[in-house]
Formats: sequence, structure tokens, C-alpha cells
Amino acid sequence: IVYFIMFSSQKDIIWLIYNNPSTVFTLSSVAILSGETEFQSLNQKLNYYVRTGKLLNPRKGIYAKPDYDPLELTCVLYTPSYISLEYVLQKAGILFQYDSRITAVSYLSRSLEIGDNSLSYRKIKDEILIDLTGIKRAGNINIATPERAYLDMLYLNSSYYFDNVQSLDVALIHRLLPVYDSKVLTQRALKFIEK
Repeated sequence: IVYFIMFSSQKDIIWLIYNNPSTVFTLSSVAILSGETEFQSLNQKLNYYVRTGKLLNPRKGIYAKPDYDPLELTCVLYTPSYISLEYVLQKAGILFQYDSRITAVSYLSRSLEIGDNSLSYRKIKDEILIDLTGIKRAGNINIATPERAYLDMLYLNSSYYFDNVQSLDVALIHRLLPVYDSKVLTQRALKFIEK
């Protein structure tokens, strides 16, 4: 009977994970999802799924479906964080030079290689990091608007060169500038977009 209960519980956990729209999980998020309160037991079950190929373990304490979203992994790995900088600016056509890294801002600076993905985090002030103005959230993915990424880049690198700023929403940039509370950044940001 004990074997049946354990097998049934394991089956339920993997079923819950695979039927959840998220692709990356922490031990805590699986505990919340499954209602499992015994962390050691839950960790053993998750490690069993890693050994049998049903889940991946890209970093200690992080579990992922085999087809996980690398953007989600980037946001879950260090919390709080959000995708920004070169990644967003390149996708928006503001930077032309190709960069394969997924770039984010967080409470620390770090570069990692996980699988085929290069993740790069830049440290930004806590007051800026926790302000959600100009951040879009979809599930576990937090991603900056191009305007927020533009201001993040100028805040972290005052001499950065942008290829094409015409598509940026100037009104949104004006609404975002108070987040940074910097007169120097305001002058720099407006100089580029008002040319």
C-alpha cells in the first residue's frame, strides 16, 4: 500500500508539472503546486524525474521541462530580475549587431552558460529593479519594454551607442524617467531620442 501511495503521489506531481503552463520550477514552486509540505521527500521525487529524463535540473534547486523556455529560466534563476538590455533592444530593432546572449538586470552581476544558452545579468539599484513600470509579465517571464531597456542600458552604460531610436515611444520614456531618479540620465536619454 505504501508503494502505491508513493507511486500515485509521484505520478500526480509530474502530471501537475506537465499540465502547468510554466516550464521552469523551483522546489518551492513545485511544493506550492503539489501541496507537498515535506521538502526532502519532494526533492527526492524531483531528482527521480531528473534521473529518468522526465525533468531537467539546469541549476541546483531548479527543475525544468525538457522543452523549457530559456527566458523563463533567466527570470526564475535570480529573483527579482527581468529580461532587458541588448536582448530586448536587438529584438526591437534598436541595436543591429547580433548578440546571442539573453541579457537581464537583477540584484547581481553574473554570466552563465546553461545548455545552449548564455545568460548575462547586470546589477541595477534595488529601487529601479523592483519598480514594475515598463515591465511586461507573462507567467514567470518578466521582460522590459524597449523604452525601459533603453533607459536601463543608458543607466548602466552612459556611452552606449544605439543604431536606431526612432521606434521608441518618447512619451513612455518620459513616464519611465522618474524610476531612475537621475538628472544626468534624463539629459542623456532625451538627447538621443530628440535628435
